[in-house]
Amino acid sequence: MKALLLIAHGSRRQRSNDEVIALAEKLKTECAEHYDIVQAAFLELADTLIADGIENCVRDGARQITVLPYFLNSGRHVTEDIPHDVDAVRPNFPDVEIQIAQHIGASTAMIDMLKATAVNAV
Repeated sequence: MKALLLIAHGSRRQRSNDEVIALAEKLKTECAEHYDIVQAAFLELADTLIADGIENCVRDGARQITVLPYFLNSGRHVTEDIPHDVDAVRPNFPDVEIQIAQHIGASTAMIDMLKATAVNAV
């Protein structure tokens, strides 16, 4: 089984965390042909941290996990913190393939999304 784990920063404001969880729920429908499991986890300041999210995916049957950083820029969280957290939990699941996708800000689709948002704002 394949899992997609959407990683956001996390917030002290639960409503912000709930938005990410809701986004993961929407992705579950949109990505159903590619991923059996779609969940959200957080770098910090929230209940489900990256290690917890990976463990949850494995418990649900995942043998391949794609970690998707929901970040706009390749700052320290993307380049250091997320890989560190993933690498720390990797030995616990030696039979599970875990890969980290590019952060969403690096996607070529960002230009189209920004353009659509800007045009609709007028």
